[in-house]
Amino acid sequence: MFILPGSIFVPGLVAFFIVNALICRTLNGSTIQYTSEPKYSPHWEKFEHEQWIFLNGVSIGEVWLKDNLNRLALTFGRPVLGIHNRTSGIVFDIIECIIQRCFGYGTTDIRLVYKILKDKLYNPQYTTVVFILHSQGGIEGGLVIDWLLQEVPQDLLAKLEVYTFGNAANHFNNPHRHQKSQEAQVKHPHILNDMFERFPHLPGDMDKTGIKKNFDYPSISNDQTPSEAESHGAALDRAIGHIEHYAHNGDFVALWGVLHFITNTRASAEIPRFVGRLFANATSGHLLSQHYLNDMFPLAKNAFDEFSGCAETNEFMDSIINLPGQGEGDNLLQAIREGLGHSFAALDHVALPKSDISVQGRLIEKELNISNGPVRVRDLSRLWHYRNGRTPRSIRKV
Repeated sequence: MFILPGSIFVPGLVAFFIVNALICRTLNGSTIQYTSEPKYSPHWEKFEHEQWIFLNGVSIGEVWLKDNLNRLALTFGRPVLGIHNRTSGIVFDIIECIIQRCFGYGTTDIRLVYKILKDKLYNPQYTTVVFILHSQGGIEGGLVIDWLLQEVPQDLLAKLEVYTFGNAANHFNNPHRHQKSQEAQVKHPHILNDMFERFPHLPGDMDKTGIKKNFDYPSISNDQTPSEAESHGAALDRAIGHIEHYAHNGDFVALWGVLHFITNTRASAEIPRFVGRLFANATSGHLLSQHYLNDMFPLAKNAFDEFSGCAETNEFMDSIINLPGQGEGDNLLQAIREGLGHSFAALDHVALPKSDISVQGRLIEKELNISNGPVRVRDLSRLWHYRNGRTPRSIRKV
């Protein structure tokens, strides 16, 4: 076994740290806040009441962060504020992830994100604050949310919407605002699994067996008991208005993050848990723009072969939702985490009375641009309805 003498090892180690620090300083730039370029969101005046914030993952320098911000702005038609989770090199970034995730330690960048996000929530100018997280940003964002839940009033938290991609966190909290709603959801788990797998387009026989969108039934059946009716709104009675997670089944970060913890059966209803609607796609890739956005929110080109915004259709969003049925054991019990009605909030009704799916809200079919047929990912993804400057209709009231 060859061991370097101390006279060589120590100077070499010092030189490594110095070179690594110089490279990272060059990559990171001089500030922590960046904004997308105005040309990617030309109608920003319409969204002065919204604040979109993005927190990046590991090993992202200034240039890549700006590219991500411009990509998000072009996709959703809004200016995006980027909070830079600065890189210290891939090795040290991973060590930082382990410390943050396993010990809940609030590093400097987490404290800065908390301050910025809290200021935005308290600003009366903003009625909606959208928080987009990627990779390690999911760990940091989850810790920030824990602090916000302790400090910020409920009416301000209701402004917040959270969307994650390739989330590396081990928990994501969003408690009920009232004890009765939590008890109702645990006592009456009428709602199906939160994990939606992507399936390819199938022939017409799939349409006969898949869950249909149906607009002829009331939101809550008259035959239901008061306790059953109460459980329908339990998922809407959350501190944070909307949380959605997007993951690739072949993304190794998502596999030891969101995909592992969101599907685990919890031993107790009171322990920390991974709350939020999960959309899982049977593909691989971890990068935000190259993999996640190109797969789930691809861009369209205009007549001049220039990118002009999010494409109105793609394979993932057009995929048919496959839902587990009653009696599928742990998969069904998983649904206690957050009711299916929370994702179907835009739909008037999805199934016959006394079925396992009960929903609140009304469908504005013209706005959603959907027709009768099996339920697809696009019908359940709230983030999708923000594309190209659109605004999803919300039934949430605080």
